[in-house]
Amino acid sequence: MAAPQTFLDKIAIVTGASSGIGRATALALARRGAHIALASRRTALLEQAAAQIEALGRQAAIIPTDVSQQEQVECLVESVVNRWGRVDILISNAGEYVRASVDELNIDIIQHALAVNFYGAVYAILAVLPHMRTLKNGHIVVVTSMDGKKGLPPDAPYVSAKFALTGFVEVLRQELHGSGVYISNILPGRVDTAMIEGLEFEWISRKIPPEPVAEAIVQAILKRKPEVIIPSQARLLYYANVLSPSLGDWIVRQFNLEGWVDQRPPK
Repeated sequence: MAAPQTFLDKIAIVTGASSGIGRATALALARRGAHIALASRRTALLEQAAAQIEALGRQAAIIPTDVSQQEQVECLVESVVNRWGRVDILISNAGEYVRASVDELNIDIIQHALAVNFYGAVYAILAVLPHMRTLKNGHIVVVTSMDGKKGLPPDAPYVSAKFALTGFVEVLRQELHGSGVYISNILPGRVDTAMIEGLEFEWISRKIPPEPVAEAIVQAILKRKPEVIIPSQARLLYYANVLSPSLGDWIVRQFNLEGWVDQRPPK
């Protein structure tokens, strides 16, 4: 059964579109009628995604982009506006999982994590926002992480960037009220992507496929949801942590939520 054409001829930019959540979301939007600008550093994989989108009868633009470079992100948005005249949807998804225990940290590691996972999203948002404000229409989706609600060791660099981005989205959502432009924050738990390919987890934090996250993004746009935490186990951790940070910490330790590479660590 064909997907309903709820985004017929809408113009969407998807960063981090070469694989994982980004690619799954690009295809989900294309199935519902959108034309997609695919952004990532990996051109060969973007070409594969573009072929899939064009096979669905939709247009695809391949725009190699390093989101940590502001000029490249601004060129991405400018290219899309020049080609299609507008940007209806931004999926800011590009990210890099940067792990380091506090004892191993240095400023370079923190700055790198922020460059990709915080500034990369902010550059894209600031680039599309004037166009959306002019049209009084648009939807920005920011894919952060459950790490933006509950920090897990040894993820301090990644957590710092995702907490910062979550805070930025919280403020922007309120400032956009009544403008016709909407913003959604998507906070996935563990997702089966190349980003955490080498990590294993307990059953309670098992990896989910990218496709349910992509569907959650589609529903967030359709229903203008301000925030989505997925899957349900991640929501339970969030609520437990709000109730008691000590309880949240205990859950992290009890279920080894940080994961392991070769051998499960002792509790």
